[in-house]
Amino acid sequence: MRQHTNSQSPYTSASVPDEWFEWQEKDLKAAENVSRPSLSYWQDVWRRLKQNKLAMTGLVFLVLLGIMAAIGPLLTPYSVVEQNRPDQFLPPSADHWFGTDSLGRDVFARTWYGARISLFVGLMAALIDFFVGVIYGGISGYKGGRTDSSMMRVIEVLYGLPYLLVVILLLVVMGQSLLTILIALSVTGWVGMARIVRGQVLQLKNEEFVLASQSFGTKTPRIIRKNLLPNTMGPIIVQITLRVPDAIFAEAFLSFLGLGIQSPYASWGVMANDALGAILSGHWWTLFFPAFFISFTMFAFNVLGDGLQDALDPKLKK
Repeated sequence: MRQHTNSQSPYTSASVPDEWFEWQEKDLKAAENVSRPSLSYWQDVWRRLKQNKLAMTGLVFLVLLGIMAAIGPLLTPYSVVEQNRPDQFLPPSADHWFGTDSLGRDVFARTWYGARISLFVGLMAALIDFFVGVIYGGISGYKGGRTDSSMMRVIEVLYGLPYLLVVILLLVVMGQSLLTILIALSVTGWVGMARIVRGQVLQLKNEEFVLASQSFGTKTPRIIRKNLLPNTMGPIIVQITLRVPDAIFAEAFLSFLGLGIQSPYASWGVMANDALGAILSGHWWTLFFPAFFISFTMFAFNVLGDGLQDALDPKLKK
């Protein structure tokens, strides 16, 4: 109970119930919400994402990583591939900010060159998965019936294939190159996107706005493009942010095994493989920097994906 002393209130001589103050606060909040200018859907998503400090930390890190991947190798006079045996295993210093490796190559230049490779592979794999998965899943979910059943059987077969076996076979047949890695990552990588899009389309295709488009004779590709896809962009964006770190880790893993990018060119997986022998002799910096950026990049994409999932979920709207 609170004491109320306002002479104009009916509670002049008695204690005012706490519920009365709670009702007043709710009314004030409701009035503030009404008086605020209306936000578009994506403006509201951005407002809610900014409230997630961890997701914003991941976003800032990824932006800085992209900038350094573009300009990092240009900030040092040392080449990515040039070997200098007298300078091998130099610790981090003013000359070599991240030290040098077993062949005297500058770890700073190689780290940011490796960032280019990793980000390129991750973004391209996510982009391929987006186009293939959205088209395949959209058609499967919208058509339904036998078409949906047949297309889902194909997805189930691809989903059951051993991923590493497919990658190794493609690398053996096509040769080791960046293009081969992208193809290998995309052969089965789009399956998850297709299943998500199909599920969303199955939920939306019987909505009134879709039925209205059908009644006007709108063709299937236009209905999928104009009516269904815009309403499934939330889950699609979240899936993309989670697909990028998967592709980055897969590329690093393949390069670590010697099946990806080959020396003297650098990727984080190649640098980690080269550093295995050096770490035992105390040259920690050769492994620390590629391992740190692999780990933190995957962490940043995952927390950003979680933040986007919360921001795009209408059930969590405040």
